Amino acid sequence: MTTHDIVDVQTTDCCIVGGGPAGAVLALLLARHGVSVMLLEAHKDFDRDFRGDTIHPSVMEIMAELGLSDRLLQLPHAKMRQIQVKTPQDTVTLADFSHLKTSYPYITMLPQVRFLEFITEEAQKHPNCQVVMGANVQELITEDGVIKGVRYRGGGGWHEVRAILTVGADGRHSKLRQLGNFTTIETSPPMDILWFRLPRQPEEIEGGMGRFAAGHIVAMLDRGDQWQIAYVIPKGGYQKLRGEGLAALKTSVVEIVPELANRIDNLQDWSQVAFLSVESSLVERWYRPGLLLIGDAAHVMSPVGGVGINYAIQDAVVTANVLTKPLQNHHVELKDLVKVQMRRELPTRIIQAFQTLIQKRVFAPILTSNRTFQPPAWLRLPILRDLPARLIALGVFPVHVQI
Repeated sequence: MTTHDIVDVQTTDCCIVGGGPAGAVLALLLARHGVSVMLLEAHKDFDRDFRGDTIHPSVMEIMAELGLSDRLLQLPHAKMRQIQVKTPQDTVTLADFSHLKTSYPYITMLPQVRFLEFITEEAQKHPNCQVVMGANVQELITEDGVIKGVRYRGGGGWHEVRAILTVGADGRHSKLRQLGNFTTIETSPPMDILWFRLPRQPEEIEGGMGRFAAGHIVAMLDRGDQWQIAYVIPKGGYQKLRGEGLAALKTSVVEIVPELANRIDNLQDWSQVAFLSVESSLVERWYRPGLLLIGDAAHVMSPVGGVGINYAIQDAVVTANVLTKPLQNHHVELKDLVKVQMRRELPTRIIQAFQTLIQKRVFAPILTSNRTFQPPAWLRLPILRDLPARLIALGVFPVHVQI
């Protein structure tokens, strides 16, 4: 029994906690089929710095199945048709999407805030979908061992949402994962990332580019009039870098990417730099009676390949495919939740293994030695050459909207 003064109690079929890509897309998919949905987002808007901005062909295919792809592509965006890295000696193509059998043979570079606004606006066209911003979930409602909803703070006090199913889609620092006492299996990638932005000139390459030099990795992602820059550092190296000072960071960036010399002084303070501790983990069991975790709440992804958003959305599609009918019938059994994990755990494990391979065999040697980057031998084998592009762009198994 709660000791809080509850302002109101609302009921819904499905309460989704977290308004990121997984939660927003799931809300839309369920609402389209008459399921009452309440989407709770802790922040008051979707605009956060350095969220992933990559929409891969797998998600564009899903958007096409929903009849939304053409309108989505009317939003300002860029296209990345290849993942290339420049070394002091050469330019190497790590993934070429142009050969893939898809109507969208490129990665769409679209600010995540625009994508989330687009999806939630579509969802709210259905009167059975409610989006609540500034809803900070603090408690699970548990009765006889079954999760019956959540309590959140916001908008004048404490509120209670009672639901047939609660879905935790609240990201890598998931509150619901913590409240539900879920057990995770963690790995420790050998790197961390500093994010910052610098002006981008109109004539520069569209989409993005990576730079590898002895001891250093820089990735540049196209955000229209800005480069979103990832400066990769060895795990645990952030304090050492801070101690060397911002000037040392700027000098290092210009040594790796000389063409940024004429704008590096836009970086004037550490407050412009965001630190990301790279993590990778998998929840052993994604569900409890009445509660399901999806997206980063169930599996924190490394940023390698930028696949986190796309796997989260694929989770949402599978969740909707499996659970729409049970929710329409107002009865979700544990076996229904098991089906979601069974369909999504293997592809998640495979892509995380692929990310670990790239981190250990490509990134770690560059960051920890003065060796010049050499493409792995398997990238030169015709039978394997397109594998990175397929894994990054389309995922392990195709996921389609079936409802």
